[in-house]
Amino acid sequence: MKRVVFLVDMNAFYISCETTRRPELAGIPAAVAGDPKKRSGIILAANYEARKYGVKTTMTVGEAQKRCPEIILVPPDHSFYEEKSGQVMELLSGYTPIIEQASIDEAWLDMTGCEILSGQPRAAAERIMADIRDKLDLMCSIGISENKFLAKMAAEMKKPMGITELWVHDVPEKLWPLDVKAMYGIGNKTAQLLANLNIRTIGELAKVDPAVLSEKLGKFAFEIHQKANGIDNDPVTPHSPDEMKSIGRSTTLPEDITDLEEARKVIMELSEEIAMSARRHNKKGRTVQITIKYSDFKTITRQTRISPTNLARDIMQAGFMLLEKNWNRFRPVRLLGISISGFEEDFCDQVSLFEQANIGHDRVKEEKLERTLDQLRLKYGLDKISRAALIKRDPS
Repeated sequence: MKRVVFLVDMNAFYISCETTRRPELAGIPAAVAGDPKKRSGIILAANYEARKYGVKTTMTVGEAQKRCPEIILVPPDHSFYEEKSGQVMELLSGYTPIIEQASIDEAWLDMTGCEILSGQPRAAAERIMADIRDKLDLMCSIGISENKFLAKMAAEMKKPMGITELWVHDVPEKLWPLDVKAMYGIGNKTAQLLANLNIRTIGELAKVDPAVLSEKLGKFAFEIHQKANGIDNDPVTPHSPDEMKSIGRSTTLPEDITDLEEARKVIMELSEEIAMSARRHNKKGRTVQITIKYSDFKTITRQTRISPTNLARDIMQAGFMLLEKNWNRFRPVRLLGISISGFEEDFCDQVSLFEQANIGHDRVKEEKLERTLDQLRLKYGLDKISRAALIKRDPS
């Protein structure tokens, strides 16, 4: 199976975070600066309105104000940015639990095999971008490829709010013409060493004899030569199991609803997708949480503890219980979501006699049945096999 890797890169992250709580900054030149009261402070993040004047990250405040006298400067609030980053990563975990956070504002996602749940790569990227915009009021760019390096390069090609595909077969046309200084992992010092070898583009780097490179760059030469040719076998690796915090799905409804039965059907459908994703990643969750966003955009979350599970029935039953306890038929609902978290490793493929005695023979059979259904859905499509309650009947 061909690997599919996304790099989600938040655009102008610090100042975008500030704009979510200070809407008056939208549409005018603004930046987060190290110390706006000191001309010696530096720009930490400038919005795109300020960048039109040439304001850049690490530029001194004095220089930024010369280029853009009307720029609004905001002091940094790193705890707030960490909070917003956590919200981004939690949202991304709804698409795949295999996430490697590269920094506060970017992460690689291994989306291999996620087509059945999230659609083809570009469609999935569009969903992620829309979710981040609609739910968090933030912007991102997304690079799509079969490895981390090319996904990173792709994400840099179109900003803000860009989606770029850069597959290995695209490398000669899209990557090689670029200046070698644009290559991820190459700094000014390395670029100068390459310039001394008359290597100024990524294409020239890709075609040079690696032995010539190694004389100047040592072991690093092989790595950058491979990447210049679009080769990167580094896996997407979460830094710790705790980073796989949850698997969730949410949907903005076609129209606001007040009918509890309609809400139950939505939760049922989302639970099927979550359970399928959990089984694919060999995860069982102990906590089920629902999200309800009302037509006035007020949002509530409610959660409950259950026995570790990756069965759709368990997830949806917990979701139903939370829905019924918190449903208000006088408040129209715009969005519904459900997630599982608190994972433990799932070794259900080799269930012991002791485990069977504890979880019951019927549950073992049900899990085997749901895994069989997973295979059928992967082969024929998610919409080909559904619970009877989700089948839309002809009114006639």
